[in-house]
Amino acid sequence: MSSATLSRPAPERLACKPRVDAFFEPRTCSVQYVVSDLSSGACALIDPVLDYDEKSGCTATTSADALLAFVQEQDLTVEWILDTHPHADHFSASGYLKDQTGAKTAIGEQVVAVQRLWKEIYNLPDGFPTDGSQWDRLFADGDVFRIGDMEASVLFSPGHTLASVTYVIGDAAFIHDTLFMPDFGTARCDFPGGDARALWRTIQSILSLPDDTRLFSGHDYRPGGRPPAWESSVTSQKAHNTHLKQAGTEEQFVALRKARDGTLPMPKLILHALQVNMAGGRLPIPEDNGMRYLKIPLDALPCAMWE
Repeated sequence: MSSATLSRPAPERLACKPRVDAFFEPRTCSVQYVVSDLSSGACALIDPVLDYDEKSGCTATTSADALLAFVQEQDLTVEWILDTHPHADHFSASGYLKDQTGAKTAIGEQVVAVQRLWKEIYNLPDGFPTDGSQWDRLFADGDVFRIGDMEASVLFSPGHTLASVTYVIGDAAFIHDTLFMPDFGTARCDFPGGDARALWRTIQSILSLPDDTRLFSGHDYRPGGRPPAWESSVTSQKAHNTHLKQAGTEEQFVALRKARDGTLPMPKLILHALQVNMAGGRLPIPEDNGMRYLKIPLDALPCAMWE
């Protein structure tokens, strides 16, 4: 479906005000979220991080365990573990958290296109499924689901990736890597499957939500060394987003985004992370010696800038 025809959440759903708790992960500048319905004690975990040190090859569950500790302290029940897209800069902890909580996992239905694309890049075996079956549910644009007594809706939000979605839960929208804090701007579109025109239309859709909608970004890169921040609003993005102030039309935005993306090196974990994240946050299965191995394709991104 075209991003120009995205479904809009019903007004009554926007009246709900969920509790939102953010957990900033400084190694990858990622933000994990716990979104809670205080009336029922139900919650969803959004974009959880599985820790990974590329120098040693070690993984850890410290960031994800912080979510579990918070959930336990607040006496919450995890109903959903939601990824907004297959991340290129950190591992998803969705698989680990499903094992710990039994909650349902979900992502946008276009993840199957990402799986097909990257299965070829990684030259994965025929047995690797590209039907999204690694998640419990694949969301389409306009889908509605429940977190306790709250209704949530899904907006297909392509541009940064082929599969990105936004979760609108009451007056809160989880906009992942579309709009960052206004002083940083917008997401890059130069990954395989990215599209600056699609991102522009996605941004217009997000900014057509009510002005007081709380917008929660998936990363914060702390320009100027300021403290981490992750919450903005439709009003503040319209007034202050640095890229939107420079580019008021689609053509201007595409030119700005392409020029900026042409100067950016690839995320250091893109080739590590995608093979995990397109498998629902599951690490590769152990080989006959009990060790797990990542597969790094050489020269798969030949036009990427070097640091």
